[in-house]
Amino acid sequence: MLDFIYYPVSWILWFWHRAFSALPLLDKDSGATWALAVVFLVFTLRLVLYKPFVKQVRTTRQMQELQPQIKALQKKYSSDRQKMALEMQKLQREHGFNPLMGCLPVLAQAPVFIGLYHVLRSFNRTGHGVGQLGLDPVTNANTPNYVFNAADVQSFLSARIFGAPISAAINTPMTELQAFAAHGGVPSRTAIVAVSIPLMIIAGLATHFNARASIARQSEAAASNPQAALMNKMALWVFPLGVVAFGWLLPIAILLYWVANNIWTYGQQHLVFGMIEKEEAEKKAAALERRAQNAPKPGARPDMTKREKSVDVVLDDAESADPGSAPDAAKEKTNGSAPATPRPGQRPARAQKRPSGQRRPGNRGRANQRRR
Repeated sequence: MLDFIYYPVSWILWFWHRAFSALPLLDKDSGATWALAVVFLVFTLRLVLYKPFVKQVRTTRQMQELQPQIKALQKKYSSDRQKMALEMQKLQREHGFNPLMGCLPVLAQAPVFIGLYHVLRSFNRTGHGVGQLGLDPVTNANTPNYVFNAADVQSFLSARIFGAPISAAINTPMTELQAFAAHGGVPSRTAIVAVSIPLMIIAGLATHFNARASIARQSEAAASNPQAALMNKMALWVFPLGVVAFGWLLPIAILLYWVANNIWTYGQQHLVFGMIEKEEAEKKAAALERRAQNAPKPGARPDMTKREKSVDVVLDDAESADPGSAPDAAKEKTNGSAPATPRPGQRPARAQKRPSGQRRPGNRGRANQRRR
C-alpha cells in the first residue's frame, strides 16, 4: 500500500550497503556495514531536506518577530474568531509568512521513518503480527525484501553489533529470534538489551540537547507565549523521555537511525543559525552605512534650494496676515527677531490700499518681483 515509500527507502539503503561493502576493511555481512548504511540513509535524507530546513528556521524566526502584532490581533478580535483568522492571514501574506514551511522537514521525515521501520522488519517475516507473514525461517531467508535479493536478506540476518542482530528489539519474541539460527546463531536477550539500552539513552540525550539548543535561540517574546512555553517543556523533557521509555519496542537499526538523525540535526542547526545570524548582522551594518552616507557631514552648508523654499513659505504666511508688510515680516521671521512695535504716541502704520480692479500678485509674481 505504501510501496512508493518502501521502495525509495530500500534503494537508498541498498546503495549505501553496496558502497560500504566495497571498502577493504568492511565485510558485506558485518553489522558495521549495515549500521553505516542505515546512518548514511539518514544523512542522505537530511541532505535532501537541507533547503526546507533553512526555510523552517527562517519561518520560525519570522514568527518570533511577528509575535507582538499577532498578540495585538488576538487581543483586538478576541470576540470574533473569524475576523481574527482573516486578519492573521492578511498579516502572513503581507510578510510572506508560510506556517507550513515550519512543519515540512518534520512531515517529510515521518514517512521515511515509517518506511525504514517496515523495510527492516521485513527482513524477518517469521512473526504473526501486523505486517508479518508468518514464514518459516528457511522460506524467510530465501524470500527477497523489496529491492534486496535473497542473498541480501541472509546477509542482513547475519549482521551483528556486539552479538545482537540490528533488526532485533528488546521485545522481539523468541519465536522470531529463531530466524537467526542458521545465520550466526540465535542471539541472547542479554546481548540485545546491552546494545539497545545505551542507544536509547544516547537518543534521549541527543533529543534533549537539540531541543535545548533550539529554545536558547528563541526571543523573549516567543518564549513567554504560553503555548510556546508548553511546547518547549515537551521538547525538553517529554520527547526525550518518550524515546527512552519506548525504545525497547524499536529495532536496534531504528535506534541507530534516531541517534544519527539527532546528531545531524545538532550540527546542522548550529550551522544554519550561524549563517542566518551572520546575514542579519551584515544587513544591519549595511543599513547603518547607508544612514551614515545620507546624513550631512559636519560643517557642511545647508541646501540653498531648501532654504529658498522655506523663505517663500514665510513670505506667503506674512502677506496673508498683512499684505503691506510682507517683506518686513519675512525678514523678521527668517532672522528670528521680534516684530517692530510703534513708539509711544505714534499711530501704527496702515497698510496701503491696493487700487480697485488691480489683482493681487500670485506666488510667481512676488517671486519675480523679488528677483528684480
